[in-house]
Amino acid sequence: MIQERQTEMPEQQPERQDEAVQDAVETEAPDASEVVDESEAEDSEQMTALLEDARAKADEHWDQLLRTRAEMENLKRRHANELEKAHKFALDGFVRGLLAVRDSLELGHNAALDENADVEKLREGTELTLKLLTDVMGKFGVEQIDPRGEPFNPEYHQAMTTQPRDDVPPNTVVTVVQKGYSLNGRLVRPAMVIVSAAGS
Repeated sequence: MIQERQTEMPEQQPERQDEAVQDAVETEAPDASEVVDESEAEDSEQMTALLEDARAKADEHWDQLLRTRAEMENLKRRHANELEKAHKFALDGFVRGLLAVRDSLELGHNAALDENADVEKLREGTELTLKLLTDVMGKFGVEQIDPRGEPFNPEYHQAMTTQPRDDVPPNTVVTVVQKGYSLNGRLVRPAMVIVSAAGS
């Protein structure tokens, strides 16, 4: 009987050792599912933080976009208003200058209606008014084209007819029927002229 017990003992010891080892491993090592859960929780927290950061940046960029769009709309509206005013009142200074000319013309006209009007004074007033008008036009870039005695230039002159002349070279402007005008170098109206031709 003793021998039987001794033989039973060695058979039972390895099983007990295996159980003890397994119990030790189970108590020391955490469950694999717990490790996975913890890493997933950390990843989830990181993803949440990144998502919140991305949302904050997106909101900030959206606000900047709305502000920029509003500023652009205001700028466009302001530019349109300024352009409209520029078109409406572009001639404001020119009209102010012409008012002085009109006043002078009215004074001359009223003086001419007087029965005892002095023709010499009327001429003098008319000359002063013409000079005032020329000054106003020159101030705003309007130049008179009076090509008498100059060679004919088809870009600025319009020939009405030719006149045979021996005293001037051919194609010379001998008479200005109507003066021309240019605005800042661009032709507004050509001068109507009579041009010389070779004499007989």
